[in-house]
Amino acid sequence: MNTEQNRISAISNELAAMIERHNQGQAMQETAIEGLAFYRQTEPADSCSLCVVEPSIALVVQGAKSMTLGDQEFRYDPYHFLITSLDLPARMQVLEANDQAPYLGLVLKFDLAVMSELIVQAPLQKEPPSEHDKGMVLGAMTTTLLGACQRLVALLDEPDSQAVLAPLIKREIFWRVLISEQGARLRQVVSAGSQGLRVARAIEWLKTHYQEHQSVDELADMAQMSKSTFHHHFRQLTAMSPLQYQKRLRLLEARRLMLGEQFDASSAAYKVGYESPSQFSREYSRLFGTSPKRDIAAQRQQIKVN
Repeated sequence: MNTEQNRISAISNELAAMIERHNQGQAMQETAIEGLAFYRQTEPADSCSLCVVEPSIALVVQGAKSMTLGDQEFRYDPYHFLITSLDLPARMQVLEANDQAPYLGLVLKFDLAVMSELIVQAPLQKEPPSEHDKGMVLGAMTTTLLGACQRLVALLDEPDSQAVLAPLIKREIFWRVLISEQGARLRQVVSAGSQGLRVARAIEWLKTHYQEHQSVDELADMAQMSKSTFHHHFRQLTAMSPLQYQKRLRLLEARRLMLGEQFDASSAAYKVGYESPSQFSREYSRLFGTSPKRDIAAQRQQIKVN
């Protein structure tokens, strides 16, 4: 390893110890700092899990993880970070973890209002985002970015300083992401008037109104784009069509309702906007590989084991 990689490895080890101390063995731990959460897992996953990834930067300080969007896999570890610029349904999988060296990661959600302020001050990038870029991208870790993340985590031991210093350190982290080689896609989504921002607004509407029936024409009007242009940019960023996106959100929410709030399959189906429980069951089985009843039973058994 070169000098930069050695320094990244050293800071990652220090961060791993800090996260272990704060999350106290929890698989997921929200922190006292808004938008900052820790993740831990002691063994690699046998398969991918479905999730919705919010606009954020995700770091692995120990182990390795992958996120799959459409047919593209993003594998990250202590030397690579993941930028997600939109709310994206994806598949995640922990690749490297064991009892002695568990997978440890942190996620910091982006504050898009702050990002919009910072982007005005950011230097112009020579190369615009590629036509084939999605709303998810990998970046090469640097000691300056990792060091800022370490200072943010260290504030958990200084509760009296969090209100003053956490916003400042977050701004530094957001700034370093924006000026990184992989910040172009994020800029496109945050920049006022951009097509990426228009798609992001439609996605935000879908996220909060997934139970409602909305045509692609209506979503395109909402984004102030033609139907064909909207459909093209939506698929480019999310690797799925608007209707596929809405369906994925509905099914994930239905799964949460059945698992966390004890809904039966029919009640969950109606709650998330399905008119036919049989159609819900077919589409659920197609996405998760088994019926709602069997899937929830398996999930509950897994929770008991862990």
